[in-house]
Amino acid sequence: MSSLVRHVTFDCSDAYALARFWAGALDGSLADDDHPGDPEALVTAPGTSLLFITVADTKTAKNRVHLDLQPQDRTRDEEVERLLSLGATVAGDHRNPDGTGWVTMTDPEGNEFCVERSAAERKA
Repeated sequence: MSSLVRHVTFDCSDAYALARFWAGALDGSLADDDHPGDPEALVTAPGTSLLFITVADTKTAKNRVHLDLQPQDRTRDEEVERLLSLGATVAGDHRNPDGTGWVTMTDPEGNEFCVERSAAERKA
């Protein structure tokens, strides 16, 4: 039998705060027993589960692995604006005049992720 990815795990300085950002970003939810100050927090969202664990180390380099988000019910640009309102920042704008491309963003603790075009945008 093969293995499956149960969670994607993030080391961070505040598990609950970062989990709240990602729950909002992914229209997910925190586990019922997660509270501010907890050493770990779990986000469950459609198709994925993210685990956040508080560690003493700080982020010092670019992520070796990152998430690529594809909006399902809005455009890439609408999603970028929504994520900015949740506390993300733009790290690199790779959008092209013809509408292709992506935006590299960082979450509140500096973890990189990308926002791609929606399936509808790709089809058009």
